[in-house]
Amino acid sequence: MRRWVDGHDPATDEPRGRDLRSKTADLILDGTINAPKSYSIAALLNEDLAAEFEALQDRLRTTVITMWQRELNARRGAGGRIREALAHVEVVELRHRRSRALDPHIHRHLWLNVKVLGQDGRWSNIDSRVALRLHTVVNAEGELAARTDTAWIAALARHGFTLNEDGEIAELAAAVRPLSRRSNQIEANRAKLLIEWREAHPGQEPDRDVLTHVDRLAWAQHRPNKPDAVDEDEWEHLIRDELRQIDPELLLPRHEERIRSTSLASLDHDLLAAQAIVDADNRSASCGGRFSEYDIRAGALRALAASRVVADRDDLEAVLQDVIARAHPLTIDLLDAEPARPDHIKALMAQTTALLKLELATHLDDLAIPGSAADVEDVRAAAARALPAGMTLDASQTDAAAAISGTDRLVAVPGPAGTGKTTMLKTARAVLAADGRRMLVVAPTKKAASVAGREIGATASSLHALLADHGWRWTHDDAGGETWTQLHLGDIDPTTAVPYAGATRFPLRPDDRVVVDEAGMVDLHTANALAIVAKQTGAGIAMVGDHLQAMPVGHSGAMATLTQRATRVVELTAVHRFRDPDYAALTLRMREPDTREAAIGVAIELDRKGLIRRAHDQAEARDAMVDSYFRWVGQGKHVALVTSTNEEADAINEDIQQRRLELGQLTQQRIAIGQAEQRLLEGDVVQTRRNDHRTGVENRALWIIHRILPGGIELHALNDSGDLRTVSHDYLGEHVHLAYASTVHGIQGETTEASIVGPGVDASGLYVGMTRGRLHNEVIAIAHTDTAAREQIADSMTRGIPEVNIDDSIRAARSELGRAARTPAAPNPIPRWDDSRRRPFGRVIDLDRFLALMRGQLGTYQAQLGRNGTWIQRAQMLASSLAVGIAAAAAAGHGRRVARTVNGRAQDQLDQLTQGLSTVRSHHGDELAQIEDLEYRIAAIRTELALRASLPLPLLEQEARARHSASTAQTAPSAVDSVSAGLR
Repeated sequence: MRRWVDGHDPATDEPRGRDLRSKTADLILDGTINAPKSYSIAALLNEDLAAEFEALQDRLRTTVITMWQRELNARRGAGGRIREALAHVEVVELRHRRSRALDPHIHRHLWLNVKVLGQDGRWSNIDSRVALRLHTVVNAEGELAARTDTAWIAALARHGFTLNEDGEIAELAAAVRPLSRRSNQIEANRAKLLIEWREAHPGQEPDRDVLTHVDRLAWAQHRPNKPDAVDEDEWEHLIRDELRQIDPELLLPRHEERIRSTSLASLDHDLLAAQAIVDADNRSASCGGRFSEYDIRAGALRALAASRVVADRDDLEAVLQDVIARAHPLTIDLLDAEPARPDHIKALMAQTTALLKLELATHLDDLAIPGSAADVEDVRAAAARALPAGMTLDASQTDAAAAISGTDRLVAVPGPAGTGKTTMLKTARAVLAADGRRMLVVAPTKKAASVAGREIGATASSLHALLADHGWRWTHDDAGGETWTQLHLGDIDPTTAVPYAGATRFPLRPDDRVVVDEAGMVDLHTANALAIVAKQTGAGIAMVGDHLQAMPVGHSGAMATLTQRATRVVELTAVHRFRDPDYAALTLRMREPDTREAAIGVAIELDRKGLIRRAHDQAEARDAMVDSYFRWVGQGKHVALVTSTNEEADAINEDIQQRRLELGQLTQQRIAIGQAEQRLLEGDVVQTRRNDHRTGVENRALWIIHRILPGGIELHALNDSGDLRTVSHDYLGEHVHLAYASTVHGIQGETTEASIVGPGVDASGLYVGMTRGRLHNEVIAIAHTDTAAREQIADSMTRGIPEVNIDDSIRAARSELGRAARTPAAPNPIPRWDDSRRRPFGRVIDLDRFLALMRGQLGTYQAQLGRNGTWIQRAQMLASSLAVGIAAAAAAGHGRRVARTVNGRAQDQLDQLTQGLSTVRSHHGDELAQIEDLEYRIAAIRTELALRASLPLPLLEQEARARHSASTAQTAPSAVDSVSAGLR
C-alpha cells in the first residue's frame, strides 16, 4: 500500500512517472460515499436493510469510478496545455461501519491515486483542478442514488420505512440528533485523551493501536456500567440499548409501506431545468455568479433527486440529458467565442444574475449626480457637539462625515474593521440635523441596525423593513429562485390582502440620506430595490462598510458597484479598535495582501506574535476553542468563537453546553427544544434567527435563557440583563439555537475582548474573526509543522480579483481557461490561418518574437504590480501611524501653537499620502486587468504555436507564404505592431 500511495507500482516498486517531491502534494484524492445517518441506523436494526444498503453503495461506487475515468484527465505538453484522456485509474476502497466515535455511520472512502495512465500509454499525475471541480457531481450522484434507487426504496418500504423531504428516513429521523450529540461528546473525550497521551510521550505521535485504544476509551466514558475498554462484539448490542432509550418503538417490527413516487412521464423537465440553474447559481456566489457545466449537471441531479421519482440510474440518464439541454438557454455564455472548452471551466452565468448586475449598474448610473461635501468647519463643530469630551475625528473620518452630510446622491465610505465608522456617522447625523435634513440608518439585519441606531442616535431599520415599507415583496418561484416585485398604491398586498397605502413607517423625501451600515453584506437584489426607492423618492445613498469582510448570503458586489459609480468616495484608513498599534497595522496587511508572498509575511508576523495555534486534527482544534471559551469567560471577558461551518459551530456549542453541565453551571431541571431539536437549558447563550415584532427579538441577536416556563421562555440580552423578552416554545423550536460559537455571519459587527478563529475559514472569515477582539485575536490551524500552519493561514488570506461586473467575470473566465489543459483541435478540418475567431494570432508571422514581446510586457506589469503592492502596504502603515500621531498630538497639545504647527505638517503629509494611495490603487487595478489580458493572449499564442507544430509540412509552408503575401500587400502596420500598439 505504501508503494501504491507513493506513486509506485505496488508489485515492482517502479516509479509511475515523475515523483511528487513537494511535501504538500496530494498523493490520493478522497471521494466519500456518504448517506444520511438514519440509513446507518436502519442497517443496524435490520439485516435485510444492511445488505441492501451495501448493495446501494456498491452501485454508487461503480458510478463514481466510471465517471472518474471518463471525465478526468492528465496533462501533456509544455506547461501542461494538452488534455490527455485516461485509459486506467486505480482506486482503493475503505469500508467503515461506524464513525471514529464508534457510533453508527456506514460510509466508504474511495482513494483515487493521483498517478493515472493516459491513453498514450504514459503514467503521470491527474489534473487535480478538474477532479476537485467534479466532486460536486460525485456528491450529487450520491444524493440521487440515496433517494431514487429502485431496490433501496423498495427495501425500505418492505420494512415500513419512507423518506422525508430532506432524504432522511422519516421514521428514524428523531433518533439522529441524540446520537449526534453523543458523538460530539465522544470527540471531545478523544481530544482530551490524545492531549494527555502526547504530554506523557513528548515528541511522539500515537500509532494505530494507541488510536484504537483511545477511541474505545473515549466512547466508554460517561456510559453507565460500561468497562474502560469496549469489546467490539458488544458494540451493536450497546447501540441498540441507546436507541431503545431514545424510543423503544424503534426496535419493533413495522408494517410494509406502499411506495409513493412520481412517474418519469409526469416529470416537468422545464421546471427541473430551472431548478438546476437555481442550484448552480446559489452555489456560485464565491465566483461572482460564474458556474460550470459540472455545476449544471450537479444541479440537475439534485433536482431529480428531490422530485420523488424512483427509477434505475440508466433509466434516468435520458431525462437528465434533456434537463441539462433545457437548462442552457437559461444562462449566458461568458466565453461564447470558445465553444470547445473543458466542462470544469466556470464560464456560465444565470441570465437572472447577469440581468440583475446590469440593472443595478443602470440604476446607480442614474443616481450618480454630483454634489458638494459639507464644510469641514461645520463637521468639526458638529463633532464637538455630538461626541464625548476629548474625542475628535481623524482626517479620513472628517472627510467621510463631510461626504455623507453633503449633497452627492451616491457616497461610498469603504474601510477596514475598527476605523471608527460609528463615531464618524454620529457626527454626520449632527451635520445633517443642523441643516434640517434627516438620516436613516439601515443595515442587512435588524440587530445591526438597532445597534447602529442606538449608538448614532438616528432613526434605524433593517434594510428589508425599509424596502417592505416602500412596497417591495420578495419570495421564491416554483424553481426556488428569488423574485422581487414592488407594489404600487392601491395594489392588493399578497401578505395582508389589503390595498397597499404607501410608505408609512419610513417615508423618504428629497435630500434625506439613507446610510447603509455593514454595506459589504448587502446582496444584489436588495441593493437594486434600494436604488429604485432612492430614484423614486429623491433620497441619497451612502454605503459604509467593507466588501472584504463577510459576504452576503446572495450574490455580492453591490457595495463595489456603487463605489465604482459614486461621485464621492472616502476611504477610512486609521484603525482605532485595538490596544496594540502594531497589530492594528498588521490587520490592514491581512485585509487584502497583494501576493501570496505578502500573505506569507503576514502569517509569519502573526506566528511571531503567538497568534497562530497549531492543532493535530479537527477534534483537537475544537477542544482548543472550547478551552478558550472557559478561559476568557472565567476572566469575565466576552470571547467570539468563529467557525468555518454551521456544523462545526453546532459541535462546539454542544461541547461547551456539556462541559458547563459537568461543571454545575447548568442543570437539566428544565429543558427546552431549539432548532433541529437542539437541547436548550436555563443559562445557555443562544441566538434568535428571525425578527419577531410581537416580542421585540431580532435576527442574530444574542441572549441568555433566563427561565424556561410552560407558557414561554424568558430571554435576557447577553450584554444587558435588564433587557428581557419572552418567546413561545414554537418560536424557540423554529428560530433559536445555541450561540457560544458561530460562523462569520453571526459575529459580523460584534466587538469583543477576545476572538478565536477555527480552522478552514475563508479570507473574509479570517479577517473578520481576527478583528473582533480588542485585546486578543488568535487563529487555529490543523497542521503538523509551524511552516505548514503559516502556509495554511496565508492560503486562507489570499483573495481572487473581485468580480463586480460582467466584464470582470469574462476576464476571470478567460484567465481560468488560460490555465486549463485543452483537447487538441481535430486534425480536420483545420481552421484557416486568417480565421480571426478560431485563430486570433493566425496572421502573425513571427510568433516567437511576439510571444517574447508579450512575456516582456507581462513581466513589466508583474514587477510594477509587486512594487505598487509593497508601496501600498507601507503607505497604509505610514498613514495609520500619521493619523494616530495627529490624534495623540492634538489631545496632548490642547490647542497650543506648537501642537497646531506639528499637526499641520503631519496633516499635509497624510493628505499627500492619501491622494497618492488613491492614484496608485487606481493604477493597481488597471495593472491587474492588463496582466489577465496578457496571460490570456500568451495562452492563445501557445495554442497557435502548438497548432502550427502539428500541421503537415506542405500546409505549414502554404500558410507561411499566404501570411507573407498578405503582409506585403498591406500598407498598414504589421500584425505584430498592430496588436502590440493595442496592448500599450
